[in-house]
Amino acid sequence: MTTLAYPPKPSPGDRVAVLSPSAGLPGLFPRPYELGLERLREEYGLEPVEYPATRKMGSSPEERAADLHAAFADPTIKAVIASIGGDDQITVLPLLDRELIRAGPKPFFGMSDNTNLLAYLYNTGIVGYHGASVMVELGRPGAMNPRTSDSLRAALFTSGPYELRPAERWNDVDRDWADPATFDEEPRMRPGAGWSWVNADRVVEGRAWGGCLEILDRLVTAGREIARDLSEYDGGVLLLETSEEMPGAVEVFRMLRAMGERGLLHRFSALLMARPKTWSLERPTSPEEGVRYATEQREAVLRAMRDYAPDAVIVFDVDFGHTDPQVVVPYGGTVRVDGPARRITVTY
Repeated sequence: MTTLAYPPKPSPGDRVAVLSPSAGLPGLFPRPYELGLERLREEYGLEPVEYPATRKMGSSPEERAADLHAAFADPTIKAVIASIGGDDQITVLPLLDRELIRAGPKPFFGMSDNTNLLAYLYNTGIVGYHGASVMVELGRPGAMNPRTSDSLRAALFTSGPYELRPAERWNDVDRDWADPATFDEEPRMRPGAGWSWVNADRVVEGRAWGGCLEILDRLVTAGREIARDLSEYDGGVLLLETSEEMPGAVEVFRMLRAMGERGLLHRFSALLMARPKTWSLERPTSPEEGVRYATEQREAVLRAMRDYAPDAVIVFDVDFGHTDPQVVVPYGGTVRVDGPARRITVTY
C-alpha cells in the first residue's frame, strides 16, 4: 500500500504558487481571479506567486507541467493552489517528474479537473486537498462563504480533526463573470435539508480517494493514476461529485458501473456523494427541474452501489463539490464517517 504523508503546512506570510494546471481562465476573467488573490493576501496573510501559464489560455501541457515543476522545486513556495479547473489536465500528467515533486512535497488545493493532479499526488505519496480554487471559492462575489473560508483556513494552517457539518444554506446558481454587476452582492442562498444517510449502522475510517466523477471516468479509460493493485483502496472513503456539465442520471450510472466492473467500487467502505450542481449558465433549470435532476442522480448512484457495493455507508449532499459552500477534504488523508452519530470528521 502507498505510504501517504501530509506535506508541511504554510504559515501566514509565506509565498504560495497560484497555477492554472488546466485552463488559463484568469486571462479571460480577471475580476474573480484578482479578487481571489486579494483575499489570499488580506484574509489569509499569504503571498500569491503567479507562473507563466497562470493567465494564458491555450497554454500547452508542457508549459503547465513546467509551472508545476517550478512551484514544487522552489523551497520558498509553501503551497500550490489551482486558479480553477478545465478539461485537459490529463494531458499534463505524463509530463510530470514524480521524483521532483516527491522531493518537495507541498499542499495542493484544487478540484474538478484537478482530480487528475490529486490522484497523481496520491500515487506519489502526498496528501492533497480537494477544494478551494482561487477564482470560484476565493473569488466568490461579495465575500467568501463562511463555511468555505473556515474550512480552507483549517486545511491551510492546522493539523488534526475537523468536523464537517451540513450547510444550513447553499447555492448552485451562477452569475456571469463578464458582468461587473455580478460582484456587487453575494449569491442568493436557499435553505439546506441536511445530509441523507444510507447503511448508517457503523463507523468507517479510511483514506479518501475519488473526486470529480467525469474526470475519474477518463482516468479509468486512459489507465492513468489508478492503482495497479486495487486493494490499495480497501476500507477507504470514496469521494464523488459531478460538475457543471451536469451529466445525466443514465450517464452517471454507466460511469459508476464501469468503476464497478473495474473492481473499484466494492473496495470502499463508505461513499461521500457531494451535493450535485443542478444549474449552469449553459443549462439553466427551474427549481423543479433541479430537484428532479438531483433525485434522478441519487437513484442512479444508489442503483450502482446496490449492484457493486451494497454494504457501503453512503452520505448524500455533502458540500465538497461544485456548489456553494464548499468544504475542503484531504485527498489521501483520513476521513471518519460515523453513521450512528451522523457525523463526518476529516483530518487536515
